[in-house]
Amino acid sequence: MQLYEPFTDSEGNPCSRPVYRDGQPVESREAVLRRDRLIEKLASLPPVPGALDQVIQRFGTDMVAEVTGRSRRIVRKHGRLVVESRAGSANLAETSAFMDDVKRVLVFSDAGGTGRSYHAELSARNRRLRVHYLLEPGWKADAAIQGLGRTNRTNQAQPPLFRPIATDVKAEKRFLSTIARRLDTLGAITRGQRQTGGQGLFRPEDNLESRYGRDALRQLYTLLVRGRIDGCSLERFEDATGLQLTDANGLRDELPPITTFLNRLLALTIDLQNVLFTVFEQLLMARIEGAVASGTYDIGLETLRAESFVVCDRRTVYTHPGTGAQTRLLTLTQRWRNHPLSLDEALARLSDHRAIPLFNERSARAAVQLPAPSFMLDDGEIERRIRLIRPMEQHSVSLNMMAESHWAESDRERFAAAWLAELAELPEFSESTIHVVAGLLLPIWKRLPNESSRVYRLQTDAGERIIGRKVSAAWVANVLAADAPTLTPDAAFAALMEGQIVLDLAEDLQLRRVRLMGATRIELSGLNDTMRDRLRAYGLFGEIISWKLRMFVPTDASGVEVLAKVLDSYPVARVGGREAA
Repeated sequence: MQLYEPFTDSEGNPCSRPVYRDGQPVESREAVLRRDRLIEKLASLPPVPGALDQVIQRFGTDMVAEVTGRSRRIVRKHGRLVVESRAGSANLAETSAFMDDVKRVLVFSDAGGTGRSYHAELSARNRRLRVHYLLEPGWKADAAIQGLGRTNRTNQAQPPLFRPIATDVKAEKRFLSTIARRLDTLGAITRGQRQTGGQGLFRPEDNLESRYGRDALRQLYTLLVRGRIDGCSLERFEDATGLQLTDANGLRDELPPITTFLNRLLALTIDLQNVLFTVFEQLLMARIEGAVASGTYDIGLETLRAESFVVCDRRTVYTHPGTGAQTRLLTLTQRWRNHPLSLDEALARLSDHRAIPLFNERSARAAVQLPAPSFMLDDGEIERRIRLIRPMEQHSVSLNMMAESHWAESDRERFAAAWLAELAELPEFSESTIHVVAGLLLPIWKRLPNESSRVYRLQTDAGERIIGRKVSAAWVANVLAADAPTLTPDAAFAALMEGQIVLDLAEDLQLRRVRLMGATRIELSGLNDTMRDRLRAYGLFGEIISWKLRMFVPTDASGVEVLAKVLDSYPVARVGGREAA
């Protein structure tokens, strides 16, 4: 409210200074008038009730059971808001009303989250599906688990449906991220499994403070420094957040951590929050999807599921000298039922106005094209992508790759005929061989392949429970073979199709899995001109890509026979893992 007057300093610069009279500050009449008007406007606005009061006032006290421990609350009676006093026994009465199906809605806080059960108990009258909304998770992961456990207990008719609540303010995900991270830590400490900490409520990507989030944040800082983010320059970011990203040498070595970034994000305007968080989310999802596609995404202890697991070989690869504990290499055959997408389901997908039926002139296969989220590359460029849905798989490819492929828009009759033809070729079951290292793992942990440290558990048909790490056929061949590694054509073909191995053959040839035009292929590289005709006679086919002839082993039913001929003429010299690729 203080009045200021302009003046000119000794250097001729215009400045302002507060006005004092008899040692007391002088108030501005205009500022006082604006203050009084603002106070009158605020006093005339209706009060904004909290979330709990809004629920009660919307549905009424005869519909909502409140177990919070409040002694007084504001309710609506006869169209007016009045203060209602509550007795100390109100919590018990409200709980009984909900479980007896007298009241359909239950709201409880920490005060009602201990010592009570609100699940769909078989002996209760109210056995309806519980839809549990997590409105204010707070910062304590154990308190969140305590509350969530009130509606998910034994002897229940059905489990609840959990729903975390967040507004459209992007930075609010910072709170859910903290809970997700602490639940992961809590699960790892108390149960030995990270994904059990949150009872499946949060996805792994909800934890923004993971190593994928840290990598995405560093890339975001790099894009800001390069000026590649539309809507936010480096100067605007530094002014709004108070974070310094550069020094005299360019990008600083010690950049602000992810926790500081998320906290400062909360202080920005909604528009700027959305700009920065949208870019951050795109970078984060690109890293997570890349890790999932490469098989390196660590989600903790994962259960392998199939129709059948049979142990067909068991070897001891290490025995601890002190305890005699063993490390075993198990070779298992897994068998699973194929669940292809039916023609009716494919045609239902085509009901979307954005869907396009496709037909591949080379492979005579059909696919449904749908839009897919775009990717932000490391340099800040946006890669437009589409999703191809086929009977047994779906994957995303870039529009540039689609322009170079053999996919073309088709009519529905041709699309349906190709789809049905592929369904007719699919067997009811599929089989594959996997290798699991189980038992004592710590002494040989460094000897295991480091492209993925995921731990799996499974149960065989004989009832044996196995927990261990999956290893590739390349690792098994190199560990067990005394001389040159040997692989049967069937095992080599399966391992190549799964991308587990790279085979180095005689005469500097190499077999590896590649992805071209959205299709998986087995490429034979390192060949010279004199080998071309012989390889074609074996059954390989060639394509000229970027002015260079490349030859491939068929991936259909004839692939094993063709691969066997290649391995007979050019024996395996070394089996390399995916890292070697």
